[in-house]
Amino acid sequence: MRIANHAGRAVLVLSDDKAADIATASRGLFSPRIQGVYDRWAEFTAWAATADPVADVDLDKARLGSPSPTPSQVVAIGLNYADHAAETGFEPPKDLPPVFTKFASSITGPYGDIALPEGGHTDWEVEVVAVIGKKAHKVPESDAWSYVAGLTVGQDLSERILQFVGQAPQFGFAKSYPGFAPIGPWLTTLDDVPDKDDLALGCSIDGETVQDGRTSKLIFSIPKTIAELTEVITLHPGDVIFTGTPDGVGLGMTPQRFLQPGETLRTWVEGLGEMTHTFH
Repeated sequence: MRIANHAGRAVLVLSDDKAADIATASRGLFSPRIQGVYDRWAEFTAWAATADPVADVDLDKARLGSPSPTPSQVVAIGLNYADHAAETGFEPPKDLPPVFTKFASSITGPYGDIALPEGGHTDWEVEVVAVIGKKAHKVPESDAWSYVAGLTVGQDLSERILQFVGQAPQFGFAKSYPGFAPIGPWLTTLDDVPDKDDLALGCSIDGETVQDGRTSKLIFSIPKTIAELTEVITLHPGDVIFTGTPDGVGLGMTPQRFLQPGETLRTWVEGLGEMTHTFH
């Protein structure tokens, strides 16, 4: 099952160009807002399992927003692939994943234009994003997938000058400019994910592939990450987790390379879809 945020309304994606409005199909049982679907995730999935919705929405890519536009928390994991840690000069984490936050004001949809900070060095980081489906605290790793509503595609865009200025790295601050958290194009529930523990992911700039990895190489798997996070924090329905990026970022290149005005970034994850953004 694929669920999208289309023109601000929650829809069931039925094909590449058709969808069904959830509030209409459920006769008002569920909110037109996608956050309202996450807040009643168990009820929604039970309804969707037997529903026969009518395709009453023409999908327009330009009207797709983030499948979780208003999470209470945006959690991100750093250095979660050994090759990415190496290319950026850090030791791979052993005991705990490095955790930081992106501010929710940086969230944008899967298509469109993004402004580059003036004088900055903006980098790309393709990631699988997990969206939480029920309140989670002290979740055992063995049960963690049951707390995930589904997976989607994300970019953890990062302004590297601000990130490393001063005495301590500014991870969250430098990764939270407007548009620096593109998510989409829709949420795919786990039953429709090809292999939730081994997905190909990557991105390209103007057709040149710069990242090409697999989630099977995560140091902390998604279930392990959720278990570690919820030992401390409580995750709520609709919260999003950026799970880490593979190697191939501009910071690790020789010479270093960063996004330029006019360039187009295409981002994809196997079975989850793709996003396209142009920078100015």
